[in-house]
Amino acid sequence: MLTLSAGDVDTALTFEGLVETLRKAFHDGAVQPVRHHHTIERPDGAASTLLLMPAWNDFNATGTSAGGYAGVKIVTVSPDNNKIGKPAVMGVYLLLDGVTGEPRALIDGQRLTQWRTACASALGATYLARKDASRLLIVGAGALSGFLAKAHCAVRPIASVRVWNRTQANAEKVAAQLRAEGLPAEAAADLDAEVSLADIVSCATISTTPLIKGALLKPGAHLDLVGGFTPAMREADDDAIRRARVFVDTRAGATKEAGDIVQPLESGVLKPEAIAGDLYDLTRGSAAGRGAAEEITLFKSVGAAIEDLAAGVAVYERMRN
Repeated sequence: MLTLSAGDVDTALTFEGLVETLRKAFHDGAVQPVRHHHTIERPDGAASTLLLMPAWNDFNATGTSAGGYAGVKIVTVSPDNNKIGKPAVMGVYLLLDGVTGEPRALIDGQRLTQWRTACASALGATYLARKDASRLLIVGAGALSGFLAKAHCAVRPIASVRVWNRTQANAEKVAAQLRAEGLPAEAAADLDAEVSLADIVSCATISTTPLIKGALLKPGAHLDLVGGFTPAMREADDDAIRRARVFVDTRAGATKEAGDIVQPLESGVLKPEAIAGDLYDLTRGSAAGRGAAEEITLFKSVGAAIEDLAAGVAVYERMRN
């Protein structure tokens, strides 16, 4: 069994390549039970979340019959970790032989999650963002923010990246890191002003109060909501739902777990039939993506085990040689 580090994941993957790997994975499909959520309560009153995300298929990454793979990601989300300088999301990914169950690789789950989450958003943007989208706003300055910026830049002609965070110093840090990698990034101070100018708004926060005011989205904008993974979390308000054509990564996951979808469904602001499609529909052509230049689109992802499986197989098959 291979043990693959964050550096190995970085070596094995490219943003353009993983977007296409995910496109094929959603097109072909895999078995993925809705992930398990468990709350780990602590004596100090705080809590972490334990997530278990299994998936399996019958084909290897090349699409030829070869027994396939199974895998499971074990993740913890501890929001207070930032107080001690650690990422909120920790985890590992165990990749197994699809026939024998033999362990093939133990992969850094935090890095795999960053890559696949960002590339799932970029995959959505290939269908939903304007082809000439050039101004990107990243909301949040956590570990995922740089990956989202680079993934969106890989699929659209981004000429300006703005980074906003409640703590300005953290936004400055992310922007500086992106500039060091050659991206045109600057920190932003006024969130509302930046939302009104952005072609793509990509949010990766754990906010329980909406940050994005839908009334400010300009015609043709694409809103990418990534951070909220429980029904209590919300990154955009009801106006965003009302003004946009709404898409999700998977219907089963988003309608159960994502506050940006669950809450509008419960209040009646969003009807189930108004969810225009998910990544299965988009990749298979059973749902149309962006229909007009002035249309506002919204993509909500909560993460899916099929993404981890596809990314994990891609890393393993690249690094085993």
